[in-house]
Amino acid sequence: MKTSNIRIALFLLACLTGILFVSCSKNSKSGQAQLQVRLVDNPLPDAKEVWVDIQQVEVIVNDGAPAMLGGIHPGLYNLLDLTNGKDTLLADALIPAGKVSQIRLILGDNNYIVTSLGEKISLKTPSAQQSGLKVQIHQDLTGGLLYRLTLDFDVARSIVVAGNSGNIILKPVLRIISFVPSGGDLRGVVVPGSVRTAVIALNGTDTVASTFTNIPDGNYFIKDIPAGNYTLSYIPSDTTYKTVQKAATVTLGQITVADTVKLSH
Repeated sequence: MKTSNIRIALFLLACLTGILFVSCSKNSKSGQAQLQVRLVDNPLPDAKEVWVDIQQVEVIVNDGAPAMLGGIHPGLYNLLDLTNGKDTLLADALIPAGKVSQIRLILGDNNYIVTSLGEKISLKTPSAQQSGLKVQIHQDLTGGLLYRLTLDFDVARSIVVAGNSGNIILKPVLRIISFVPSGGDLRGVVVPGSVRTAVIALNGTDTVASTFTNIPDGNYFIKDIPAGNYTLSYIPSDTTYKTVQKAATVTLGQITVADTVKLSH
């Protein structure tokens, strides 16, 4: 069986906000970081499906007690669906800035594989439910930077037969592949908030990212935009209002709140 890699992209943000505007920006507090956990995988030829029951993600920061992340998306994940660059968001939460020493994945009871012949085989994970799958990190988070942590999950070495019982046990083997800065985020407000407005980030003529404002507060948020120069186009759904454009620069690792955009007739 070939090694199957699970990639967990962790976006460790030192504050809540997005890209740096050329004209003016407002930085949020650097005492918090945002942690985003993403999951990808590579093919596993000898199994049709590999299902992992992920219930919680915990992190240890500044040698404190393990803290459960908010914004968790618990459930069953077929690792073999996450191939060819596909990924899925596991958690997105705020954590204190400082040193991250460890991350833990807490699994549920419903872990199993489906063989190429269609046989379903349960995977026992006695330690994973109790204390979690632990990965040592020991990395400092500098305020104002966005980091991406990538882990490797060796499936071939992680599925073992337990002695005379014949039980198949999931004992995950995880290792850190890289820990590097990533892109930036964009957060802002368009008023009036009652007008739903499309926010489009253009690099030249190419649309890199887009979203809509929330009603009634007019807030918007776009995650992880690559570094570069952008034109932000604000297109109101109410055509009695004019389209607004602003220049913006995304700097690697910078996270900023954009100035409020005021629509006019």
